Amino acid sequence: MVGQNNFGSPDDRPPTYDGRDQRPERRGFGFLAGRPIVKYSLVAILLLGVIAAAGGWLYLQSLYRGIPALPTNEQLWAKGREQAIEFVDTEGVTIAIRGPRYGRAVNMETLPPHVAQAFIAAEDKRFYEHNGADTRAIIRAFWANLTSGETVSGASTITQQLIKNLVLTPEQTLKRKAQEVRLARELEKRLSKDEILELYLNRVYFGAGFYGLGAASRFYFGKTPEELTIGEASLLATLPQAPSRLALTNNMSDAKARQAYVLREMVDAGFITRQQSETAAAEQVELAEAPERDPQFGYALDAATQRINQILPTLPGDLVVTLTIDSEIQEKIDDAFATRMAEEGSKQKATQAAGMLMDKQGRILAMYGGVDYNENQFNRATQARRQPGSSFKPFVYATAIRQGLTPYDVRNDRRTTIDGWSPQNYSRVYSGPMTLSEALKDSINTVAAQLGEEVGQENIISLIKSFGVSGDFEPFPSIALGSQGMSLQDMVRAYGVFMTGGTRLDPYIIERISNSRGDVLYERPQYEPARVYDRRDAETMVAMMERVVTDGTGKRARLDGWDVAGKTGTSQSFRDAWFVGFTSQLVGGVWVGNDDDTAMSRVTGGGLPASLWHDMMEIAHEDREPTPLAGAGTLVTLSPATQRRISFYRDVGTAFAGVAGD
Repeated sequence: MVGQNNFGSPDDRPPTYDGRDQRPERRGFGFLAGRPIVKYSLVAILLLGVIAAAGGWLYLQSLYRGIPALPTNEQLWAKGREQAIEFVDTEGVTIAIRGPRYGRAVNMETLPPHVAQAFIAAEDKRFYEHNGADTRAIIRAFWANLTSGETVSGASTITQQLIKNLVLTPEQTLKRKAQEVRLARELEKRLSKDEILELYLNRVYFGAGFYGLGAASRFYFGKTPEELTIGEASLLATLPQAPSRLALTNNMSDAKARQAYVLREMVDAGFITRQQSETAAAEQVELAEAPERDPQFGYALDAATQRINQILPTLPGDLVVTLTIDSEIQEKIDDAFATRMAEEGSKQKATQAAGMLMDKQGRILAMYGGVDYNENQFNRATQARRQPGSSFKPFVYATAIRQGLTPYDVRNDRRTTIDGWSPQNYSRVYSGPMTLSEALKDSINTVAAQLGEEVGQENIISLIKSFGVSGDFEPFPSIALGSQGMSLQDMVRAYGVFMTGGTRLDPYIIERISNSRGDVLYERPQYEPARVYDRRDAETMVAMMERVVTDGTGKRARLDGWDVAGKTGTSQSFRDAWFVGFTSQLVGGVWVGNDDDTAMSRVTGGGLPASLWHDMMEIAHEDREPTPLAGAGTLVTLSPATQRRISFYRDVGTAFAGVAGD
C-alpha cells in the first residue's frame, strides 16, 4: 500500500531526534537497576558499616572512660616512687641507701650521644618519628599476635612505657592499652622528645633495686652515666626489657646475648659503626664491687632519719641527704673502738660503749652508738641518759666562776653533810684546804658538793640549760656530783661552750637535703651562735680543765702536740664511766657501761673511756695542724704552803664578814 510503512500504526513510528539526549533515565545502581535484592543488600552492608563504625567509636570512648588525668611534669618525676634515702658524706661519697636505689638525675645535654642511642635502639627505634604511639608497630604487633595465637609483641614505645609504669595499672587489657596510647600521645604534645627520653632514663627500672640510669651506672660500673662506654651503655640498655632475668650481677651471659642485638640495631640506625660495635661487644666489662660499709653507720643514719622527719613535714619519694659524718673517720673510730672494747672491755666487764665527735661549728663528724648495730639499734650516744658522775663537775665550777670565784679560791676537803647527804671522795681520803683548780684536777667530791650548795643548784641547772642540755633536772645537792642522767650528745655539746670561748654549740648531722634531680629541699642555715658564757670565764674553765689532763685524773687522754682539756667521770658503783674533752678544733666524749646498769670491774673515767677518747681524737686530728687552745697554760701552780695561807686569810675574812653581819 502506497504511503503505508512497515511500522504499522502511527503510534509505532520511531521517535524523531530533536538534538537533545533522549537516552532513558538511569535509576538505581546502574547494572544493579532492576535487581532489588542486590541493591538492598548493599545498602544494608553500608548501614551495618556505619553502625559498626559508630559502635566502634562508642566502644573506644568506653575504653577511655575513667582514664586518669595525665600528671604534671613534677608528679611524673615523683609518682610511684617508694620511699628511698641516699646518704652521702660531705665529699659526695655514698655512705648508704635505705630503700630502692634511685639514681641522681641525668641530663640529656651532658650524656654522650651513644648512651641515649643505645636505649633508643633497644626499646624504640622510631622514637623520633612517632607521636607517642607507633601506629605501624601496633599494626605489626597486632598481626603477629593474631597469627601466633598468643601475645608475642607489645609495640610499646618509650613514651608508652613511661605512661604504663608511672600512670596506669599493669593489667594487660585492651582498655588499658587504648588508654596508654591516648595518654602517650598527650604527653608528646606536652614534652619534647629529649625531655621524654630524659624522664625515661631517670625513672626506668634496671633490676637489683636500681631505678634510673644514674643508680645503675654507679652501682654496676662505679661511674657516672657521662663516663659510660658504648659497651657499658649497650649492656645497661638490655635491662629494661627483663630487669630481673638479665641482671648483670647474676646473668651476664644472657645480658651479653641481648647486648649483641642492641649493638646491631645501633649500627642499623647509623648511631655507631660496625667497627665500634665489634669493639663494644669484645670489651671486657668489669662490674664494680658494692662498697663495704661498717654497719656502725646505722646509728648515724637512724639519727639522721629522725632529723629528716622533723625537718620535712612530708617526704618526697626520693631524697639525697648530705651528712656531716666523715666516713673515713667514722670507719677508723669503729675499728679502734671494736679492738679496744674486745681487748679491755671484756676483761673489765664493760659490754657497751658510745662515742660522739663534733667540730667547732657543731657538725657531728662521727657517732658510735654501741658495739654492734646489727644486734641492737638503741643509740647510746643520743638516746641513753646515764649518770655523768664527776664529768658533770665542770658545770658546777663554771657556775662558781660566773659568780666571781677564781681558780685560786680555796675550799676545804673535809667530811661534809648536806641535808643528810654525805658525799665521799673516791680515795676515801680528805686533804684539807685546796684551790678550786686543784679540787677539779683531782676530782674531789666534797669540794664539788660544797661548791654546788654555795652557788645554788638552781643556778647550775640554769647554766646547763643555756648550754643546750635537754631534759628535766631536780635541784638536789647530789646534782653537783652528776647524779642525774644526761645523754652523751648533750654532754659533748655543753663542753663545746668552753671550747668555743662561750658560744653555744648546736650539733647537727644534716648539711643538705635534696631530691635526685638536685632540687634543694633543705640546707642548714648559717647563723651566729648565741653567746651563753663569758669568754674570759670560758678560758678560765679551759685552764682548769687542762690540768685534769696534764696532771690529774685524765692523763690517758693526752694528745701529742695538742692542748687538751676535759674531765673524767665515774658514777656510783662503777655503773658508768666517762671522758669528755676537747682541743682547739674538736670536742668529743666517750661513755662506757652496761645496758642493764650492772657494775663494771672498777672502770673509771680516767681508764678505758679516756683511752677510747684518745683513740678517737688521735684519728680525727691525724691530718690537722695543732693550734693553741685559748686559756690553756694560763694557770699558776700554787705550792701547798701558798694554798694554806690563802685558806687562812679567806677564813679570817669570812669570820670578820660574819661578825659585821651580826
